[in-house]
Amino acid sequence: MSESTIQIALVLPDLLGTYGDFGNAVVLEKRMTWRGIKAEIVPINYGQPVPDSCDIYVVGGGEDTAQTLAVKHLREHPGLQRAVTKNAVVLGVCAGIQIFGESFTRADNITHPGMGLIDSTSHAGGSRAIGEVLAEPADGLFEGVLTGFENHQGRTVLGPAARPLAHVKVGTGNDGSVEGAVQGRILCTYLHGPVLPRNPQLADLLIEWATGTKLAPLDLPAVSAMRAERVKAAS
Repeated sequence: MSESTIQIALVLPDLLGTYGDFGNAVVLEKRMTWRGIKAEIVPINYGQPVPDSCDIYVVGGGEDTAQTLAVKHLREHPGLQRAVTKNAVVLGVCAGIQIFGESFTRADNITHPGMGLIDSTSHAGGSRAIGEVLAEPADGLFEGVLTGFENHQGRTVLGPAARPLAHVKVGTGNDGSVEGAVQGRILCTYLHGPVLPRNPQLADLLIEWATGTKLAPLDLPAVSAMRAERVKAAS
C-alpha cells in the first residue's frame, strides 16, 4: 500500500452536522492511525470548493432547508461528483441518502432534484421514525448486526442499480423493510449514533475500499463492550 496520506473529506459539517455525524470522520481517521495508516480529515464548509482529490467523503444529517442548500452547494462545486467517477469512497448519512438519490420530496410536498449518485428516490412519510434500529447485513456485505439511532421522516425507495445495506429487524430504516443503500463505493444509511463508532466493522469496510487492503482486526475491548450493550438494548 502507498505511504500517501488518506484524506477524509468532511463535507458541509456546518449544514449537515445536526446529529454529531462528524464523529464518523473521526472514527475513520483513528482506525487508520491505530493501524499505522496515515490519514487526515479535510473539513469543507458551506461556500468552500469541494476537492475531487480526497479518498473518502463523509456527509451527515440535516433538516430540509439544510438539505436543499447542500445540494445547491454541491452542484456549484462538483468535486464530490468528480471524485465518485474516480472511485472515491462516500458515506452518506440520513440527509446523505436523500440528496444522493435522483430526487427527494420534502414534507411540504415540493420535489427537489438530487445529485443522481445512487438509484433511489425519497419522500416524506406519514410519521417520523425515531428510535433504535437493528438490522442484518444484506448479501454478506459486513459481519455482525447493524445498529444505530434514527430520527427522520423520509422514506427511500431503491431502484435496480442500488442494493440495500441491511434488512431491518427493529425500527424503520428506508421503509420498514430495508435500511440504507450501496451502489459502487457509495454507502448510505439513515442511522446516527454516529453510525461508525457503533458499527466499527462498517468503518473498516470503508477503509478497505479506500486503501485496497484487507485489515487485521483491532483489539478494543471498550468498543466491543459498548457495541454489545447497544445491540442488547435494541433487541
